[in-house]
Amino acid sequence: MKQSVAEQDMGIAHQKPQLSFWQIWNMCFGFLGIQFGFALQNANVSRIFQTLGADMDTLPGLWIAAPLTGLIVQPIVGYLSDRTWTRLGRRRPYFMVGAVLASIALLLFPNVSALWVAAGLLWMLDASINISMEPFRAFVGDQLPVKQRASGYAMQSFFIGIGAVVASLLPWLLAKFGVSNTAGAGQVPDTVRYAFYAGGAVLLLAIAWTVLRTREYPPEKLRAWDEAPPLARRPRDAAIVRRNALTWLLAGIAAVVVVALQGWDRQLYIFTGLVAAYGFALLLRSLLQREGPFTHIMDDLYDMPPTMRQLAVVQFFSWFALFAMWIYTTGAVTSVHYGSSDTASAAYNEGANWVGVLFAAYNGFAALAAVIIPWMVKRWGLRISHLINATLGGLGLLSFIVIRDPQWLLLSMVGVGFAWASILSLPYALLSDSVPAGKMGVYMGIFNFFIVIPQLVAASLLGVLLKLFFGSHPIYALVIGGVSLLVAGLCVLRVREPTRHVAVAAANS
Repeated sequence: MKQSVAEQDMGIAHQKPQLSFWQIWNMCFGFLGIQFGFALQNANVSRIFQTLGADMDTLPGLWIAAPLTGLIVQPIVGYLSDRTWTRLGRRRPYFMVGAVLASIALLLFPNVSALWVAAGLLWMLDASINISMEPFRAFVGDQLPVKQRASGYAMQSFFIGIGAVVASLLPWLLAKFGVSNTAGAGQVPDTVRYAFYAGGAVLLLAIAWTVLRTREYPPEKLRAWDEAPPLARRPRDAAIVRRNALTWLLAGIAAVVVVALQGWDRQLYIFTGLVAAYGFALLLRSLLQREGPFTHIMDDLYDMPPTMRQLAVVQFFSWFALFAMWIYTTGAVTSVHYGSSDTASAAYNEGANWVGVLFAAYNGFAALAAVIIPWMVKRWGLRISHLINATLGGLGLLSFIVIRDPQWLLLSMVGVGFAWASILSLPYALLSDSVPAGKMGVYMGIFNFFIVIPQLVAASLLGVLLKLFFGSHPIYALVIGGVSLLVAGLCVLRVREPTRHVAVAAANS
């Protein structure tokens, strides 16, 4: 029997109420703005860096801001938002703070004249977007019962696709309307400049819509409605933890020394430093007795559910591939399909604009895939559906080395779009029934580790691999990305399928 609003407001309801289509629409609408900012960043930052004098080998290092800020910001924001309750709610204050900062960064970004300033602004932009984005993932878990969460993540994927289509197309569309698409050496074209201005406005307005049109449940209601099993605490042996910490730390330090003595590519410091930093974090946690955000996050990382551990491998190979695509597609298409690496040339800028169209295309196909994927899940289940979609994405990236007509690259983007929609939804559906309500924010932040760590690895290794084995030709980064997506698809077969009621909910979303 359906319970009255009064009963629900008094906390008598034993299950979290289902939300209507338009309530889910409103709570996810802010993702339109978030993805607008991300899409402008992904499609244009390499172009801006190259315009300001960056060479192909240094691009991954300059892009390190994106994953590193996510690695730091998301778990902290998740931990804090789990413990926040204000008149505006627990997640919505973070939506607005991140939106304001990100909008400022988007307005400033295309006006920089020095490479180091652009790199700094990328840190600010990505940190700000992460402040808003992380609570949005937890917001779905807060607001929706388990059987509607797949619908919530699918709605987010839809808005991600729509926002990215428009944002990625903007420079190309502006050029079609007569806005200048070329500029002097070291200057960003007006097409890119005006697109970033529009992005700042859309991001702020879209998130404001969600903030003003949604409500949040207080913490006591969320605890009463918690549908996840209790979190199992893994046994801890302080001596073993300390020994593991020292192993990681010393291995990372030794690797840093070897890179320095051998004079190897300095981007390898990212990877070796990541190893050492993990060891240092483990060691610091083993020494600290006082509880705080750091110790809680490290303990939750240690105790994360088995399903999350299985999905970590899938996420690693998926996001390694995506980062390769975001960094190197502009260089690959302009050099191979348009025959120019001169950032001041008309051919290069025409190719760079076409990359914006391709990025818009894969996001548009992702929006369509978000409608088809529930049917796939109903027929084949979550794991096989993700395997199919990841395989389509891998084949799409591999096809870049075969196709020579840039128009036909739109066909490649069909596969990439299906993979993108799947990556943004099905791992969360696979995970949805294993995260407790009281730790929804921090665990969504920890899950982000397995998105940003592969990007850091890609930032440190891709440039080196291209230089050593492929003559620094960026097209081969897309080949590496394609293989990585194929591996991700196979790894998902190791993941436990969620309980039946979650799978059915995903299928019916």
